[in-house]
Amino acid sequence: MPNDPRVVEILLVEDNPGDVRLTREALDEAHVENELTIAPDGEVAIALLREWVAARQPRPVLVLLDLNLPGKDGRQVLADIKSDPELCMTPVIVLTSSAAEQDVLESYRHHANAYVTKPIEIDDFLRAVRSIEGFWLSVVRFPRP
Repeated sequence: MPNDPRVVEILLVEDNPGDVRLTREALDEAHVENELTIAPDGEVAIALLREWVAARQPRPVLVLLDLNLPGKDGRQVLADIKSDPELCMTPVIVLTSSAAEQDVLESYRHHANAYVTKPIEIDDFLRAVRSIEGFWLSVVRFPRP
């Protein structure tokens, strides 16, 4: 169903399998049908995005990005996305365990669209992802690629 225009493509850039599972669970209960693609690190995320652009395939309407990734970290991924003319309008939500003010500032300097600190409690984590879905996938309007 990824070619179904009613299905929303989301790229989750996350190396923690537990957080991937919880995010998938929260999005499975979403009001908007979605196709979740997982990138376990920054290199894979950028490669996937560039493949979608090169193939002229529908790109994700939203990127959920962890900052603390192996190899190319989320800060570098965010900078790459926002400096690429083909990708810069893609909303990027930083979804990370870091509550450090420096990470928040740096993320917004690189034009993150939102910064969400992952809650520790499972129910709070699920609620946070559902609220992201509720706003970004049900309320926000995106330009057509």
